[in-house]
Order: sequence, then C-alpha cells, then structure tokens
Amino acid sequence: MADHGFSERRACRLIGVNRSAWQYEPLRGKDDAVRERMREIANERRRFGYRRLAILLRREGKGMNLKKVYRLYREERLTVRKRGGRKRALGTRAPMAIPQEPNQRWSLDFVSDALACGRRFRLLNVIDDYSRECLGCIVDTSLSGWRVVRELSAIAERRGLPCMVVSDNGTELTSHAVLAGVRTPGSSGTTSRLANHSNTALWNRSMVACAMSA
Repeated sequence: MADHGFSERRACRLIGVNRSAWQYEPLRGKDDAVRERMREIANERRRFGYRRLAILLRREGKGMNLKKVYRLYREERLTVRKRGGRKRALGTRAPMAIPQEPNQRWSLDFVSDALACGRRFRLLNVIDDYSRECLGCIVDTSLSGWRVVRELSAIAERRGLPCMVVSDNGTELTSHAVLAGVRTPGSSGTTSRLANHSNTALWNRSMVACAMSA
C-alpha cells in the first residue's frame, strides 16, 4: 500500500478483503500461561474437572469465561477418565444344579436391619439348599471377612465341609479372607447372582425364615 500510495480502505476495497479481517491479529500464545497452569493443577488434582479448574484459576486472578476454560481443557486433553464400574467377583455362568443330598451346597447371604435406637445390625444366614435347614444365623453390628471364615469353620466342624458354598457377591463374601478360607480341601466356593427368579424367591424365603427363627 505504501509503494502505490493507497490507503488501507482503498486497498482492501480493490482486493475485496474486509478491513476487520485485514486488521485481525491472531491471539495464539496469549493463553500459554493459563494452559500451563491448567496442566499443573490437573497433575496435582487428577479428579478435578474443568469447572473446578476454573474456580482455582479465578482465585489466582486468571478468571475467564467457563466455555473458554472448557475449550482449553479439551484442547489440552485434560478430560478426567470415567471411573470403571463396580468390580464383581467372577464365577461360573452355567445353570445352577439342584442339590441331591444334604451338605451338598450351602448358601450364604446377609440381612440388614436396625434397632429402635437407629443402630444397624447384620445377620449372616447359612442355609443348606437341599434340606432348607438354617445351619447358622450370626448377628452382630459388624461382620468382617475373617469373622465369616471363623463362623463357617465352626459350622463345618459340626456338619462337615460342603461340596459347594454359594454367595451373592457381597463385599464381605468376596474379601481376601473369605476367598482364602473357601480354598479348604473338599470344599469349593462359588459366587453367583442367582439370575433365575424362582431361585431368588426361594432363596429370600429361606433367608427370612432363618432370620425369624434366630
């Protein structure tokens, strides 16, 4: 423009360029400090999303529009990984066989309730699936995995070891203590969700009867 003596307005009109586009200056590099700080905070607080990062940046005097924080957050690939689903114990998927004699299979389950004062307690029910006999009903405010192993060992001393022990994947019944305890020679431990509705109804009825008789 200086060589031909044209003004900016005339030069833009001749080449068909908007003046605002000609005067535009890219803002790259302006947010480098903010990006760097976002990465530092994300490394320190790995479970913080872009909203929490925006709050911390605002406290440091680097406040900006939440949408811009989200854009920078995505561009820096700081997205928080989604938590995986609850891990469940793996077990057989085959249909559950019907026991043909006593002591062939035991079922374990927990029943929870509360006292009049509001304090909660738990019941561990042990059922013989063939005879529907309640082999044990242990009541306490807390039942750890080691306690479960100890109570099952006491029942096994009276009745002998079962061929199989079935549970419902509860946290107490999948602890390291129980998983180690069921590896006793002559007995096998199995966890199952009992997807069959008729089995579930029969299971629940037996557990309630066992709890009521305690």
